[in-house]
Amino acid sequence: MGTVIAVFALLFLLCVLAGAYATVKVVGAARRGVDRTLSQARRTVEDTTLRARTLAQPGPVGQLAELRLRLRTSMRATQDALAAGAAEDESLKESLSLFERLSAHGHELDGELRRLESEPDRATLAERLPALRERTERITRSADSLRWAARDRARRFADDDLDSLSAQIDVESGALRHWTTEPTTPAPPWPETPEPGTPDPAGQTGQQAPRPRTTAEEPARPAITPSAAQPTYPWQKKPRPESTT
Repeated sequence: MGTVIAVFALLFLLCVLAGAYATVKVVGAARRGVDRTLSQARRTVEDTTLRARTLAQPGPVGQLAELRLRLRTSMRATQDALAAGAAEDESLKESLSLFERLSAHGHELDGELRRLESEPDRATLAERLPALRERTERITRSADSLRWAARDRARRFADDDLDSLSAQIDVESGALRHWTTEPTTPAPPWPETPEPGTPDPAGQTGQQAPRPRTTAEEPARPAITPSAAQPTYPWQKKPRPESTT
């Protein structure tokens, strides 16, 4: 009895632990989903603010906002493209590691551009803009190169797979239409009756074809006798022989 109780207690404990583990996983997934949603919302707000500042504030401040917007858009697009491609192509893991190093420079530049937005010395800010623009161009050019290389690689694999699939479909289509490739055997001609006096081709193979009889060659048939012309029937009476006395 004690063994049964221990078994049930162990099963109950396992159920409790499994439930707690599942609860932690669900809570963690929900928290990550909330954090992801908040991050996306925050990025959307920041991008919208930068676009508005680019249009509303001309001069160095507007140019800084334009540089930040270009940098963030390029880095985010490259990150999404590499992450999506690495799930199917193992060769993109090296590209992801390179992008992580490039992303560190991107975050550093974005932070510097954000701090310079509140710089009161506009003259000094205008002097530093060319160098900041060059750094932004180098980072975005490298990010764009990685992104387009990953896309070209995926498109190349898709084209190769499509070519192979098309060749297989052509072979299968030909196999399904096998009757169009087989030679057709003509039907044997029906034998024709040769006309009298026409040589029979069958005689060329050693077999003599029968020749129709003429009227002169037919045997003479006996003429019809009067008895045959007047048949007798069983109900007719035979004539009595006449008496000689």
